[in-house]
Amino acid sequence: MTREARDTGRAADRAADGRRPLWRERDFGVFWAAQTLSVLGDSFALIALPLLVLEATGSIARMGLLTAAGGAAAVLAAVFAGAVVDRVDRRRLLIGCDLVRMVLYGLIPLVWLLGPQVWLLYAVLPLCEAVGMFFAVGYVTVVRSLVGTEQLTEANGRLNATAAAAGVLGPLCAGVVAAWSGPAAAVGVDAASFGVSAALVALVRFRPRPADDREPDERPGLWQDLRAGVAFLRGHPVLRALTVLLCCFSFLTLGLNDLVIYHLKHDLGHDDGTVGTVMAVGALGTITGALLVARTRRLLGFGRTWTGAVAVCGLAFAGLGRAGDVPTVALLSAAFLACVGMAGTCSMSLRQEVTPEHLLGRVTAAYWTLQYSAAPVGAALLTWAAEERGTAPVALVAGACCVLIAVAALFTPVRRAGRA
Repeated sequence: MTREARDTGRAADRAADGRRPLWRERDFGVFWAAQTLSVLGDSFALIALPLLVLEATGSIARMGLLTAAGGAAAVLAAVFAGAVVDRVDRRRLLIGCDLVRMVLYGLIPLVWLLGPQVWLLYAVLPLCEAVGMFFAVGYVTVVRSLVGTEQLTEANGRLNATAAAAGVLGPLCAGVVAAWSGPAAAVGVDAASFGVSAALVALVRFRPRPADDREPDERPGLWQDLRAGVAFLRGHPVLRALTVLLCCFSFLTLGLNDLVIYHLKHDLGHDDGTVGTVMAVGALGTITGALLVARTRRLLGFGRTWTGAVAVCGLAFAGLGRAGDVPTVALLSAAFLACVGMAGTCSMSLRQEVTPEHLLGRVTAAYWTLQYSAAPVGAALLTWAAEERGTAPVALVAGACCVLIAVAALFTPVRRAGRA
């Protein structure tokens, strides 16, 4: 048996002979359901938290500041998340992260019963984003413990597709709940979803790490751990280029959600229910992208799929600020999210395929730390500029810059990344 066969394990063997497709893998199915329910609740907070700030302050800049604070906390947590994930029991880590977020988000509707407390959002969201980063890094590492290498793109696509399907229902329900009971009640639904997710993850059995892919018992210090992920990225030509390109892309796009909400409510004069509907339509785009990504990558190869998706993202973003009616905003949001999903699934699958198991947590954390290092500043600047200059010119400039990122990728090893 070759080393590649040993690394892929039982799930890959079953996939290779066709006896056990993904939908028949019990542990992957339970994990799949847990993440779908978690995203269903998260889609409530995605709308409810900006609405709480806008309702209390009327300022898109304050919305952007909240987004920036959460993004900064996630970046800081990512510095250490990889080293932690590679050192601890990943199953227990995922459960613990879900339970912590359940408690933290649950505080918001309880405190809001006494009246709006915007300061609480600036305290809770950064903590939840930091914990969420530990969860996200662990989540990426355990997918390979549930399926074989040959099924990674398919598995990631299915996880993203059903998460997006939950994202269709979530924003619609969140808009209704926010309109009837207030945005704080929608955050309460998010808190409950984390409890359900923790219970389901507790039922999942992850494969042990391959014995020939573990590090020796003598572990390096924390600083060496942190450097290991960066060193691997620097040494891999495609991942190195992607890290730089995505750092620029995240700088431009992290504040997009706030911009869309502000455009719908301030520029076009619509209510919370309309915001939820547009977000739900956007999630349909994510489903489409997630379902198409595996086939598209096989047909076009990694490079063409990734650069094409980023280019379309830029074109959709450029048009959002000038969209004068709800259907156009919804259509452009769907196009943007479909292509973000395709590009993200491709890059995540590539990292999982080429990174040794014992380094996967640190490489993922280093990748996200560098990718989002400038994003909080970008979100604050984007929303500040939209409040000062209007959403149309800001969206046009940011979208054009995204297209330039896709063009720049053609002059890097990303372009030559093949079909594998």
